[in-house]
Amino acid sequence: MLRTLVQTMESPNDTYLDSPIFFLVGIPGLEWFHLWLSLPVCFLGTATIVGNITILVVVATEPALHKPLYLFMCMLSTTDLAAFISTVPKLLAILWCGAGHISASACLAQMFFIHAFCMMESTVLLAMAFDRYVAICHPLHYTTVLTDSIIARIGVVAVVRGSILMLPCPFLIQRLSFCQSHVIPHTYCEHMAVVKLACGDTRPNRVYGLTAALLVIGVDMFCIGLSYVLIGRAVLRLSSHEARSKALGTCGSHVCVILISYTPALFSFFTHRFGHCVPLHIHILLANVYLIFPPALNPMVYGVKTKEIRERVVRVFQKGQGAGVKASE
Repeated sequence: MLRTLVQTMESPNDTYLDSPIFFLVGIPGLEWFHLWLSLPVCFLGTATIVGNITILVVVATEPALHKPLYLFMCMLSTTDLAAFISTVPKLLAILWCGAGHISASACLAQMFFIHAFCMMESTVLLAMAFDRYVAICHPLHYTTVLTDSIIARIGVVAVVRGSILMLPCPFLIQRLSFCQSHVIPHTYCEHMAVVKLACGDTRPNRVYGLTAALLVIGVDMFCIGLSYVLIGRAVLRLSSHEARSKALGTCGSHVCVILISYTPALFSFFTHRFGHCVPLHIHILLANVYLIFPPALNPMVYGVKTKEIRERVVRVFQKGQGAGVKASE
């Protein structure tokens, strides 16, 4: 039945984007393993929800954590949860029961939100790098530079930047015709995966997609790298070994999050354009990794690496256990 549906959707009669249905295949070549793959997705999804909500609740309820770094953590947790909602429910529907049908408008909406939230997350990571730079290189000016109003403006810039950069992509796709296939060999409506199905001139889409990615990933990674070069130089100038260890420790969690977020994203980005020899199922798996793993692992990294977060979480659990003991008595 699935094969018949795919053949029908590949019919040349479906020529325009206003045709009501696309079909997301899932992970090509691994269809028989979809049910097994849903198990780690469910585990990571649960970790995403529990971990990020924990970060938001702990920071919101602890006045001592109302500081720039922890407010940026809340922004990161919010974008991670939003990206999770945009991706994982449909992914699980595909893995569990092959429910890959998606309307053209829903596909474009999913594409917009997934990529926009990823761009917002990159902006937040850049802001967190700037936070560490000011805290270590200019500690006396920290409270005057990163005020509440500046933090709020950074949050607005993250939302506006991601939305504006991604907004043209759905409109550029709407002008295309799809005379060969409406079957997307992917688990979600990724921009280039949809563009590759079109039979018209896709150069504007490809050029704009590459430009937007470079404006986000390229610029942000350069600025983050520059900030940590300056941080490293400042740390090496410290005379006390204990002070150097403390300064590096405050940056450890952020560096881990950057590696978790950017490494699979860069691999997926370059594979679309240059990795023609990479098997399709490997590419699709890694494209899912950069959307599923960072939201699940970020709270764990901060929980382990950040002393203040770790202590507050332990305190909350201890209060919960104490309340449970009193109730049983």
